[in-house]
Amino acid sequence: MLSFRYVRGRLSPNTFSQLRSMSGQLGDLGSGAGKGGGGGGSIREAGGAFGKAEAAKEEEYFYRKQREQLAKLKNDLHDEIRFHEEQIKRHQEAIQRQKERVKDLDKH
Repeated sequence: MLSFRYVRGRLSPNTFSQLRSMSGQLGDLGSGAGKGGGGGGSIREAGGAFGKAEAAKEEEYFYRKQREQLAKLKNDLHDEIRFHEEQIKRHQEAIQRQKERVKDLDKH
């Protein structure tokens, strides 16, 4: 079972709700209906090889979805870093311009 605690603080509530945690509500994946009262669909309810294959496909889907979300989060953080670095550069240029103005005023 994967833990999402390390990224929970960085994800918006909508993004985190899309991440899927399957702890405690299912028995063995693909072995039939889950413990939580939900059926999970006719193939999952039937269990057996088809149920296990369906469960594996579902787990793979959510694993890929999580990887995509983490890649997007990483990309967004890199964009934010670039933005702040540009802001720092602009502020440093503004500071330099103001220092030049002070020097010009001191000359008069």
